[in-house]
Amino acid sequence: MGENSKAKPFYVLSGREEDTHRIAATVASRLRLADTLILTGDLACGKTYFVTGLAAALGSTDTVTSPTYALVHTYKTIEGDLMHIDAYRLSGIREFRDLGLEEYLVDSFVAIEWGDKVAAIFDDYLSIAFHLFDADINHRLLTFTCSGERWNNEIAKLKQEVGGSDDRPRASH
Repeated sequence: MGENSKAKPFYVLSGREEDTHRIAATVASRLRLADTLILTGDLACGKTYFVTGLAAALGSTDTVTSPTYALVHTYKTIEGDLMHIDAYRLSGIREFRDLGLEEYLVDSFVAIEWGDKVAAIFDDYLSIAFHLFDADINHRLLTFTCSGERWNNEIAKLKQEVGGSDDRPRASH
């Protein structure tokens, strides 16, 4: 599995919705069909909002909403579909596989919220963890890591493009 090839994390602060959309657009510019994004973090920390920016950057005009109860939403983009999956209610890998999505993943961009529950089935992925940061509820700390050869080859360029830092910022309170 790609788990053995995890890159060192880098950190990005997002202070506004526009920042999150800019970061998502930068990630989108590096995506290829069949790429998987594993999105983790606390409730209401910006995972779905990030996917909104991702979909827009990929050329989708679809309305992005949380797939918590539907489990999967698919958005049309210029190059193919963006599959937006929410693993929150899934018990794990077996239940994910029972959904029968694997044949569609190879022809889509894939973003999985609560993706840490199913990350082990993917050899290659970019992982972004979202957390509230500081006293301002609009500030988010995004932690980027990756697994696998594809993203290990991209992570340094992505870090530079999104203005990432090797050092985790400290909250001021």
